[in-house]
Amino acid sequence: MSAFEERTRRCQQRLRERGAGGVVLFPSQNCYYLGGFSEEPGERHLFLFVPAEGDPAFVAPELYDEQLREATWVEDVRLWSDAEDPTGLVAETAADLGMADGELLVDPTMWARFTQDLRAALPDATWGLADEVLGPLRVRKDDAELDALRSAADAADAAMNDVRDLGADAIGMTERELAEFAADRLAAHGGDGTSFETIVGSGPNGAKPHHHRADREVERGDPVVFDFGTRVDGYPSDQTRTIVFAGDPPAAFERVHDVVREAQQAAVDAVEPGVPAEDVDAAAREVIEDAGYGDEFIHRTGHGVGLDVHEEPYVVGGNDRPLEGGMVFSIEPGVYLDGEFGVRIEDLVAVTADGCERLNDTDRGWRV
Repeated sequence: MSAFEERTRRCQQRLRERGAGGVVLFPSQNCYYLGGFSEEPGERHLFLFVPAEGDPAFVAPELYDEQLREATWVEDVRLWSDAEDPTGLVAETAADLGMADGELLVDPTMWARFTQDLRAALPDATWGLADEVLGPLRVRKDDAELDALRSAADAADAAMNDVRDLGADAIGMTERELAEFAADRLAAHGGDGTSFETIVGSGPNGAKPHHHRADREVERGDPVVFDFGTRVDGYPSDQTRTIVFAGDPPAAFERVHDVVREAQQAAVDAVEPGVPAEDVDAAAREVIEDAGYGDEFIHRTGHGVGLDVHEEPYVVGGNDRPLEGGMVFSIEPGVYLDGEFGVRIEDLVAVTADGCERLNDTDRGWRV
């Protein structure tokens, strides 16, 4: 049984426990999670029907026939042509699978035009969101997912080492050029594109947590925040380091970097099953507040990572959700001094039986 089929069977068990009739997905991370088929949403009706009992089925445009059969474990693929109205096939498929009425859960990212068509085709159904059954499954990564996340983290680590190896040659390069260099090295180390828009923030731009990149040239002594990742088998990496390529950094930089590094380690040390997510956030925040930089730590400590770069669990004050084995999330405290520089250090961690596994392993220091 493939990992995709195993996840589908676990989803069906949750559907039966809930008393729901099934889930209806369209091209999305949820569709890939269960069906193994990845595609961008488009104008045509493409649905994965997963009933509470029995085998799932795809309803898809006939132009996806070969793609679907190569990618998915689902054997029941029902096709419609551009000359047809697909809503009849939708209703027929739902009836065949026992999904014509009762509660059906739809993908929360499904476009409104498709949810409206489903409601018209299945007037006796009631509706909810698929995340109510898929969320608890996706938050705990299985072995295949963990392996992909490790590989993506390895590619990011290797690319970060290549960035460091630039040394003084990086002086005079623009943030944009450095972002392109990082993307090239991610691909060279086996990554598939970038998992989000690469952040390269030099000097005062590093004080903007979501600054992406500009044409500013790196100067001697500039702290430079690098935040990037890639994907392997659909799963992303997400790593941040703050480094100085050459010259002497600003007077306060070394102390700030030491504080952020200590805060990150304190948060990592706090991770174990049963600990509320907010306690991990508090562990990092306490270090930074004690050092007098609490007002400059202006975001949560971390976010879950899976098929989506940002997903549950969120490591933030007020989230008392207990950590569970298999959860994967970032730990990325930061301090941002407006107009001067910023420091952020980020690793992904996976919760284990008695603590956590750090997925990133590159130098966390600032000297290259």
